[in-house]
Amino acid sequence: MSHPSAELAEFTAQLSYDDIPAPVLRRTEDLMLDYLVSALAGSSARAVQSIAQFADAMGPTSGPCENLVTRRSTSPLFAAMVNAASAHMVEQDDVHNGSVFHPAAVVFPPAIAVAQALGRSGKELLVASVAGYEAGIRIGEFLGRSHYKIFHTTGTAGALAAAVAVGRLLNLNNEQMLHALGSAGTQAAGLWEFLRDAADSKQLHTAKAAANGLTAAYLAHDGFTGARQILEGPQGMAAGMSSDANPAKLTDGLGTRWTVLETSFKFHASCRHTHPAADALQQVLQSHKLSANDIASVVAHVHQGAIDVLGPVVKPASVHQSKFSMGTVLGLIALHGRAGLPEFDTALNDQATADFRERVSMDLDTEVDAAYPAQWIGKVTVQTFDGRTLSGRVDEPKGDPGNTLSRPELEDKAQRLGTYRNAASTDEVQAIIQKVWHQADAERVGHFLG
Repeated sequence: MSHPSAELAEFTAQLSYDDIPAPVLRRTEDLMLDYLVSALAGSSARAVQSIAQFADAMGPTSGPCENLVTRRSTSPLFAAMVNAASAHMVEQDDVHNGSVFHPAAVVFPPAIAVAQALGRSGKELLVASVAGYEAGIRIGEFLGRSHYKIFHTTGTAGALAAAVAVGRLLNLNNEQMLHALGSAGTQAAGLWEFLRDAADSKQLHTAKAAANGLTAAYLAHDGFTGARQILEGPQGMAAGMSSDANPAKLTDGLGTRWTVLETSFKFHASCRHTHPAADALQQVLQSHKLSANDIASVVAHVHQGAIDVLGPVVKPASVHQSKFSMGTVLGLIALHGRAGLPEFDTALNDQATADFRERVSMDLDTEVDAAYPAQWIGKVTVQTFDGRTLSGRVDEPKGDPGNTLSRPELEDKAQRLGTYRNAASTDEVQAIIQKVWHQADAERVGHFLG
């Protein structure tokens, strides 16, 4: 019997290199580079180091797969786990607007690790990555806005996206891919409550999604069965995790609509919900030649999802939590003109940033909320100390498909992220860039460092 989960499994199991348009393949390379340098940038963080130490204690410290955090080799499972944790640390990894899902952090770590372990080609890695994106994004869209209010979609849908990417590298047939989805879905987890406490859970979400998806695919390859309708079944994910799930989203435009092309790059080093307002404030600052000292207050006009995620963060207690503070992000924009990694490193204990944060509020905007999540509109109202009321608006934040980063801009971002806190040298990052740009020609997926 055909049903949406089965159709999605069949599409991803049968996807081939020749099925994928060239622009989709090139964008997948762009996203792969963005993932690799994001993982390097996050590698020194305490939470990531903790997961890396756990992996060293529990898993092999040698093997065919590259651990970007420790620069040692290990098994596919532990490489996927550690690299996925690191990729989501500095808030510079990609995002798909409509699903509110960060695909790179959960697709590339297991896909690259398994490709390295199995000696797969660069083309096979690209196909697997596209399959993971196309499945994971549609699953995020299927689960809907009600899911995201409580659940971190990258942790939940991410487990299934990882399973699909690994399943494609394992050459799972249609039935096996469906079982992989079932086993991944029953392990899917990730709750937003961690933000209230500045807890480290977000890194665990991506680490476990990547590892659990990989596990599900390998088990399916061995004949292990999973629920056939883990997504839309009466006791499946939607039944327990959503009130507005739409099964039609699971198969929307398979083979004609390529969601890889809809995926955005992150320009600011913060939660994506802050980016539209940040860009709108930049517009006001530049247009009216204002400084932070000119601004009495800023109202960010936002969608409900931004309030749900950012609202609990009143006074940030860590650098990572500050990336979820609208006031902190807009303060950095006003004070420094950017909200990058160095700016966040100094923001937590900076009095000027704290003072500006108190002048920022969020207000639910019906237009912005109606457009979300398909479009993330940025609107701000700025009151100046000299009595002016100024407005800013952006319809496509920097990094969105209609306002994307070019390859030179991606290479510049790669150097900034890859060399952050001496994670890698300039020459090493340049070598990674070249390996990614020529990935389709690689007979075997090798290590990206060294």
